[in-house]
Amino acid sequence: MRGVIVREHSTLRAEEISAAREILVREGLLNETTHVSYLGLKEQDKRKPAGARELRAMLVDMADGRSHDVVVRPSDDALVSVTELDPAVDGQVPVIMLEFAMVEAIVHADERWLAAMRRRGLTDLSKLRVQPLSAGRAMTEDEKGRRLQRTLTFLQKDEHDLPWAHPVDGVVAYVDVIEKTVVEVLDNAVLDVPQEDGNFHLADFNGPLREGLKPIEITQPHGPSFTIDDDHVLDWLGWKVQVCFDSREGLVLRDISINDRQVVDRASIAEMVVPYADPSPQRWFQTFFDGGEYLLGNFANSLKLGCDCLGEITYLDAVVADNAGNPRVIPQAICIHEEDAGVLWKHTSHFTNSSEVRRNRRLVISFFVTVGNYDYGFYWYLYLDGTIELEVKATGVVFTSGHPNPGGDYAYATEVAPGLGAPHHQHLFSARLEMAVDGPANYVEEIDAVAVPRGPQNPTGTGITQQVTRLRKESDAPRLADGRRGRVWRVGNPEVRNRLGKDVAYVLHPEGMPVLLADTESDLYGRAVFASGHLWVTAYDPSELYPAGDLVNQHPGGAGMPAWVAADRDIDGAPIVLWHTFGMTHFPRPEDWPVMPVDTTGFKLKPSGFFGRNPTLDIPASGGATHCHS
Repeated sequence: MRGVIVREHSTLRAEEISAAREILVREGLLNETTHVSYLGLKEQDKRKPAGARELRAMLVDMADGRSHDVVVRPSDDALVSVTELDPAVDGQVPVIMLEFAMVEAIVHADERWLAAMRRRGLTDLSKLRVQPLSAGRAMTEDEKGRRLQRTLTFLQKDEHDLPWAHPVDGVVAYVDVIEKTVVEVLDNAVLDVPQEDGNFHLADFNGPLREGLKPIEITQPHGPSFTIDDDHVLDWLGWKVQVCFDSREGLVLRDISINDRQVVDRASIAEMVVPYADPSPQRWFQTFFDGGEYLLGNFANSLKLGCDCLGEITYLDAVVADNAGNPRVIPQAICIHEEDAGVLWKHTSHFTNSSEVRRNRRLVISFFVTVGNYDYGFYWYLYLDGTIELEVKATGVVFTSGHPNPGGDYAYATEVAPGLGAPHHQHLFSARLEMAVDGPANYVEEIDAVAVPRGPQNPTGTGITQQVTRLRKESDAPRLADGRRGRVWRVGNPEVRNRLGKDVAYVLHPEGMPVLLADTESDLYGRAVFASGHLWVTAYDPSELYPAGDLVNQHPGGAGMPAWVAADRDIDGAPIVLWHTFGMTHFPRPEDWPVMPVDTTGFKLKPSGFFGRNPTLDIPASGGATHCHS
């Protein structure tokens, strides 16, 4: 199965959103108090002939809290299914923009919170910013089924001031956004409000600009080496990929192939969780699922030439639905370009008196989001040698707190400015990879580098080999990376062999950083089980898209990955999905304040026997220059 099938228009179109809205209004599901939390394409089963496209909508009525999970078929002007959700059991639909807007006014009117502010000498409400945060799991019977936001407060001295520099720590207000009331106010500790500003965005804050920085100009006088058609199918030096966008996952890459041989059917970031590590009463709940709770794709930036992207750039707009169900275009949300990637291969031979070198380059497909205080860039790279890489760039402003021991130590946070803390936390991403290495029949092997014991077969004690463990059932996961063994995971096809008679394969190379560090009995762990292992492998199912479950917001736990793998399906020589957890454990530094230099994390997929030899021998020397070979 080496031919590539491109799904026509696999990204959401504005006219489909409008048609879906008309169906929802006509059927009485969308009215003046109902908000569209999510609207996107319902994934079709790739094992079956393509049918009419369906859209999935998640709705919440902010008048009574009722929520629905709906499927419509715009081409037939049809309502396919409606499911009313039980928030106490199913969880809540993702957060909507109205909740961000309403919470501050609700909290400002609560006498308990006002009293807590007065105890700190804060009486000017115009300077007190209330930051709504996802509530996590319901912790009391009274909270079950309620649509909640838990809030922290920050002081903003004026309209140009960065509030993150001035946390009003020790106070939390719990808000029921349906009843529009404050359920509880916790006044746990009175900490001094840090006074030093962090206004890096103001020119006079940073001091004189550094001199001597010469411009770097990147030009391609003959244009880029790729083409892109109206269906957003990219064609680049043997690679083909369809670039799609979803309001929950952001970039979705489909039908990734090289030399007309399929490698990955669908690739995306299916979830990301940011658990904070300060267990104090005012912060224990602070965990963000930026995909399932906030829909990170909705927060995509409009990118600017020379700022976010450099060189010969092709931009694509993203189309999402707003909370009224209307199409919203994010201009220049996706950036596509080529860039030099160093030396591809090189050798100077004294036997033949020759020297050859070739430059590498990569195709970059990227987008950036801003979710609250953090900014994340997602960069998919395709290389000339068949490598696929994902790099995530984390920057923005660290979430801040008051430091309970200024000038001293605190176990759960770093002091980044006088009296200003930055709690320890993790950024954990789940890449969902529908593997299809030369076809649908794939398997996974775990490969370790091991030393061979000294003996008759290894008399010198210098032998090393590979230990191969085949994963046959879903219960064989989760797997953990092991840098001491150089552990990788090989995805092979038992039905296709290379010229040496071996199964063609691609290998997942993990970074192997820490997975979820929360206690296994914690409410956080129950909601983020997927993040407890670096690798899971599941049998392909088009309905299994999100490793923490479809409804993450205030879910009691156990959805997604733990529920799926309980079926213990066969994963040996079948259509499979790889779920790779990667990320960073962040102990903030003073250098991360007031704005954080980019930190990176990611993984690589590299061919291993997929080609019969180096596939880049046909790459010409740079510009045809004779000085690159002799």
